[in-house]
Amino acid sequence: MVRILTRQDVQKALPMAQAIEAVRDAFVQLSAGQADVPLRTALDVPRRNGVTLFMPAYLSVDDQMALKIVSVYDDNPDKGLPLIHALVVVVDAKTGAPTAIMDGTYLTALRTGAASGAATEALARPEARVAAIFGAGAQGRTQLEAVCAVRSIEEAWIYDVESARAGRYADEMSDLLDVNVCVARMPAQAVRSADVICTATTSSSPVFDDADVQPGTHINAIGAYTPEMQEIPPHTVLRARVVIDHREAALAEAGDLLIPIDRGLMTPEHISAELGEVVAGDRPGRESSDEITLFKSVGVAVQDVATAAAVLEAAQTTGLGTDVAL
Repeated sequence: MVRILTRQDVQKALPMAQAIEAVRDAFVQLSAGQADVPLRTALDVPRRNGVTLFMPAYLSVDDQMALKIVSVYDDNPDKGLPLIHALVVVVDAKTGAPTAIMDGTYLTALRTGAASGAATEALARPEARVAAIFGAGAQGRTQLEAVCAVRSIEEAWIYDVESARAGRYADEMSDLLDVNVCVARMPAQAVRSADVICTATTSSSPVFDDADVQPGTHINAIGAYTPEMQEIPPHTVLRARVVIDHREAALAEAGDLLIPIDRGLMTPEHISAELGEVVAGDRPGRESSDEITLFKSVGVAVQDVATAAAVLEAAQTTGLGTDVAL
């Protein structure tokens, strides 16, 4: 029997706080060499302005395995469709049998937000109270939710190139999180007052100016996942302590890092640590209150495995989903 779990089932099964815990543990296993994570396979569809990614992983300590298929089609929002479509298949690592098929679109946003939550918990100043979010899509929503789960955020700014979209985001997230969410008319309005910045866009050029980033800021950069994409100004990267999700993936895919490396502005040695190393206490995180910290994530399949396994466990306990015979 295979359990089918809808978006609503996934949302009910795994609150953000539990997702952050699951992802944090997965990053520790990843950095400890206790995960098998092949680089994702990308099928580009240039005629449709899209890409479909295949992302498998196995966590050996937890004995968990899953595969995610995720498509990112940049023209979809103009058609009234989600930018991202995804499906996750959970596999029983003991037998190789598929045990669950679940919506991966929300799970992708959840696990990406959870990664930023874990990074914010490890790297942001404890007194952080103001957040700035770039990108008013599904990813931007879980970014703010995750930051609010680990810091006492009192005010948030949202910037999006579509002001109407930003307005809807502000109304929705203010009600959801009981936080004052304001629309920034210009990027600087959001960045100059922010303690935590999250970028969740598909931009190919920096979304804010380095000069506006204040000492002590923590940045979660999760939108740029190819060598050509870029959200963070190179000079911000240069003056930040850079922590990544996975070294191999970051040096293959993270334009925010590869572009300044290719320009000769820095070397890979500028990367301080993987997040799993910081969480485990093997590498230092923030070392002063005025240090800028940057968590650069391109997304790693261990995040999907850990969250999908947690969703399935909760669903089996609470009776969520539908069992079918294939």
